[in-house]
Amino acid sequence: MIVLESTAYGKVFVLDGALQLTEKDECAYQEMITHLPLCSIPNPQKVLLIGGGDGGILREISRHSSVVHIDICEMDMMLIDVYREFFPEVAIGYDDPRVRLHIMDGSEFLKSAQVGPEHEIFGSPFFETVAKALREGGVMCIQAESLWFPSLNLPKLIHTFRNIFKGSVSYAWTPVPAYPSGVIGFLLCSTEGPHVDFTRPANPLDHHDAGSSFGVAKEPPKFYNAEMHSASFCLPSFARDCV
Repeated sequence: MIVLESTAYGKVFVLDGALQLTEKDECAYQEMITHLPLCSIPNPQKVLLIGGGDGGILREISRHSSVVHIDICEMDMMLIDVYREFFPEVAIGYDDPRVRLHIMDGSEFLKSAQVGPEHEIFGSPFFETVAKALREGGVMCIQAESLWFPSLNLPKLIHTFRNIFKGSVSYAWTPVPAYPSGVIGFLLCSTEGPHVDFTRPANPLDHHDAGSSFGVAKEPPKFYNAEMHSASFCLPSFARDCV
């Protein structure tokens, strides 16, 4: 683990030689991966975060007052301690009393989840396990590479996850300047049940309302808004035409 100071991006965190986070643009990733799914359903209540040990996604989840419980699974307590020491404005997410930290593999946590006998998850591939653990109309969001990476086969990705989750599947993307290629993609999936239109916020954040809460965050979102939400699903022609 390396923490360094840069002139262009502020403090930077590097893990095993790979850049993980910078002070300047962490907001774009953390806010979009959180609010794209949570603002797409009317009343999110329980959230499981696998990874995200820096605490920034927890910070963003805390803005949603309807959420009553947040589980986070992270493998490395030392990583969390480093973020708390050097990136307190990001790791502030751990201050939310709704958060329950589990130092364990996320797949093992899912296997211990309370699901009915008709939803047996032991032995299931990971994303099938996720789908079975979700309620009807529940949603999942994962990082899904960059549109510019040749390894991203978007039609295959969407087809595969539509077969697993049985509901809506959409791809979104956002600029993150410090990330390789300058953008990060997200895949959003919903299970069978109430239809989810990921492109239109059903539960918008409105911090112009005096009654709105920042959660444990100290200020409103720097990057996310309803317009950015919908715009993130607009694909360039080379990607749109192959979906």
